Amino acid sequence: MHNFQPNVHIMEQSFIAYIENSIKKNWDLDALTDYKGATLQYKDVARKIEKIHIIFEESGIKKGDKIAVCGRNSSHWGVTFLATLTYGAVVVPILHEFKADNVHNIVNHSEARLLFVGDQVWENLNESAMPLLEGIMLMTDYSILVSRSEKLSYAREHLNELFGKKFPKNFRTEHISYHQDHPEELAVLNYTSGTTSYSKGVMLPYRSLWSNIRFAFSVLPLKAGDKLVCMLPMAHMYGLAFEFLYEFSAGCHIYYLTRMPSPKIIFQAFAEVKPNLVVAVPLIIEKIIKKNVLPKLETPTMKLLLKVPIINDKIKATIREQVVSAFGGNFAQVVVGGAAFNQEVEQFLRMIDFPYTLGYGMTECGPIICYEDWARFKAGSCGKAALNMEVKVLSPDPENIPGEIICRGPNVMLGYYKNEEATREVLDDEGWLRTGDLALMDAEGNLTIKGRSKNMLLGPSGQNIYPEEIEDKLNNLPYVAESIIVQQNEKLVGLVYPDFEDAFAHGLNNDDIERVMEENRVALNAEIPAYCQIYKMKIYPEEFEKTPKKSIKRFLYQEAKG
Repeated sequence: MHNFQPNVHIMEQSFIAYIENSIKKNWDLDALTDYKGATLQYKDVARKIEKIHIIFEESGIKKGDKIAVCGRNSSHWGVTFLATLTYGAVVVPILHEFKADNVHNIVNHSEARLLFVGDQVWENLNESAMPLLEGIMLMTDYSILVSRSEKLSYAREHLNELFGKKFPKNFRTEHISYHQDHPEELAVLNYTSGTTSYSKGVMLPYRSLWSNIRFAFSVLPLKAGDKLVCMLPMAHMYGLAFEFLYEFSAGCHIYYLTRMPSPKIIFQAFAEVKPNLVVAVPLIIEKIIKKNVLPKLETPTMKLLLKVPIINDKIKATIREQVVSAFGGNFAQVVVGGAAFNQEVEQFLRMIDFPYTLGYGMTECGPIICYEDWARFKAGSCGKAALNMEVKVLSPDPENIPGEIICRGPNVMLGYYKNEEATREVLDDEGWLRTGDLALMDAEGNLTIKGRSKNMLLGPSGQNIYPEEIEDKLNNLPYVAESIIVQQNEKLVGLVYPDFEDAFAHGLNNDDIERVMEENRVALNAEIPAYCQIYKMKIYPEEFEKTPKKSIKRFLYQEAKG
């Protein structure tokens, strides 16, 4: 008999070991809570995982089979996700905001055998459009909505009996033994929402999950029993990695905002939960600051006081206190990612010494590429290459001339599922991934994003115009809620969705709004180079369509006639 020694390197790199160890170590601690609803402890999560494993086993699900999950964030979503991976199956998380035909396409393209849904999602889906599925189950209680397999129906009907047979005494930590993952093995198939129209299936191996969690342990100060409010969609890698998988591995208590997280609900949850860390997208931070903090500072007295050096510091401290308490008052830092920050808001946060930091990543890296701790963070940048990652900017002079960001390391995907052509476009033989983003990089390695390469416009004499930079300025002007800069017949046009609510509250009518937008155009042109001048403004009556990560779907507005 051979004396088999497991490969220590592989064992060390096990993502599932993080999950397994956390469940065993934190058995009696609270794990997942649906805000205003029920709480599961780590042992409850373990019990539910075993029950799902029994369903998989009895239904003939094999390791490597695909299991799709589509629903709003909830503790059941988290359990289903963990159960799939710990069984050795591949999880396909689908955003609940996707339109029904998009969900059908992803389920079919991924060849998922089972689909777990939330009740609201299920109302809009059509099972006959997903002929490959063997079953559809409701996530809340694992009841069967559609079964095309006798084995599946039998397993669900006899679940408690089967569980009792497997664990006749009672279920304990020593019963837990999960799938042993390997670094290159496929773990998650995540379809990007894409600011372009077509979703691609990003194949993330276990090394990507492991490396992202390893990174989080090295920079985010959380310990067992700490609390976090999860408000980003878990079907996105940013929310999944840094509001769920890392916290679960660290033994934290995660609260899910199961409804649409409006600033009001987020505010309320922060005040009650008092999270130890806040992870968010810029839009949430900007809304909270613009609606709750900045209006108090816009008074003439306040503006005057902020200019007086001695009072200044006192006032700054008071303002900082207000902002800190708006986020629950108990956190080490606020991590921001997913999109660029509005410069005015960022300057304001720097001024009051607010502990925030920006990261940069993409689904294809599961997600992290760059990060820097807030104490060393350079304003306007999105940090330096994260743990385990190499980052370069393809430019003859990266400090002054923007170039495309490329990166390499264990976070990088295996490729796009069943799409070799798209994979070859972004991944080279040496493992470098082309991000499609343009940036500058200073001597210390800090990255400053200039925009998406596909959004870049060319000025009249071949100058590079970054619409995002102009929009950032335009969004700070009176009554502008959001904007897009497009090019029409060589000229730039500003498409604006005004903040109607605010404008009407100040007694403006539609004609006044048009007048203000024209004034904004003149003011904006005074601030930007001649080749970026805005020729005219076009007002949009409703919000621009966005991806679930809240980036505007620009491709829909390129032909905007004005």
